Amino acid sequence: MTDHSFPPPEPAELGLSLTGEPLPVFAEPICAPHGTTPPRRARSVRRTMSIDVHWPEGFARPGHYLGRCRDARTDDPAQRPDLLAEAELRAVIADRTILSITAEPSPAGLPALVGARAGGHLRQALVEALPQEKAQGTPLHLLIDDLAGASFVSGWAYTRWHDDWANLFAGLPKPQMTGVCMGLRRGSPGLDEDGTAVPSDNVPRVEPLPNPADPHGWHALPDWPGMAFRRARRIDVWREGDAIAVEALFQDSATAPDGGARMAIHEYLLHARIGPDGRLARLVATPGTLPYAVCRAAPANTVALIGVPARDLREEVLARLRRTAGCTHLNDALRALAEVEVLAAALPGPG
Repeated sequence: MTDHSFPPPEPAELGLSLTGEPLPVFAEPICAPHGTTPPRRARSVRRTMSIDVHWPEGFARPGHYLGRCRDARTDDPAQRPDLLAEAELRAVIADRTILSITAEPSPAGLPALVGARAGGHLRQALVEALPQEKAQGTPLHLLIDDLAGASFVSGWAYTRWHDDWANLFAGLPKPQMTGVCMGLRRGSPGLDEDGTAVPSDNVPRVEPLPNPADPHGWHALPDWPGMAFRRARRIDVWREGDAIAVEALFQDSATAPDGGARMAIHEYLLHARIGPDGRLARLVATPGTLPYAVCRAAPANTVALIGVPARDLREEVLARLRRTAGCTHLNDALRALAEVEVLAAALPGPG
């Protein structure tokens, strides 16, 4: 079997991929939204997930999070899908620390997450408090795991709604971002001289995720007035012979002050194939909209995941595409493929 043990990602600082080849160079950030959701396929399973955030008490006050995730099987796209599993999560988070959290279903260990700080600490707390949720690849596990990324990116919505956002943030600590990801490696136009991230205006309008031609293709998405952020995912799985085919969308967006279409800051579309041995056999990551031109080189390193057992992707993505070897948001999209085999278990057999 091919050895996919790649060296540490330091070469990315020099403009090299994990295989030692030059990374692609792009002059401009990409601005190509992927569009609305395609209709459901026959004999497929779809997971949709959303985490919506708003701030009813105003700037620098706690964010209120509403997460929903649904797994549904489609036999006939002209009919309603069969519900397989679903979850709803509500949380209040301040300074990326969980102040309160409730969910339906509500496992016994959930209250243990109060006080956990989003990020790696939250993911570890999640494993310790709710090990069965990860083991079973449940919708609730994805929602809680995704609080880490959603709580970090959600503040971007302020830059769309407040012309004086720089003054609003002036008194707050400015995190050092140098080397956090490929888009913020040394020399990136996304970094200021002090090592903080430069806000991006590469935020195109995006179509609504639900497709009017397929009204049952998504769970109900909240339509909150005013400033709000959303992280959304869609994972479609179906059989192709003895393999599992996957199409997955990842998107971070915010409402627009003029009331028009939402604006997106991160988008990826993934196409993958998982062989009968459960290993990742094919992977193509297509950027939709990303903040900086250098971000567009990140898919070059996804070759490091070929041959990895799909069920191990949550850990292997972070190990193989850490820091400047990967894109934080591409990594988030890739990690969620760890549950593809859970979804595929509900598919009809080959034939």
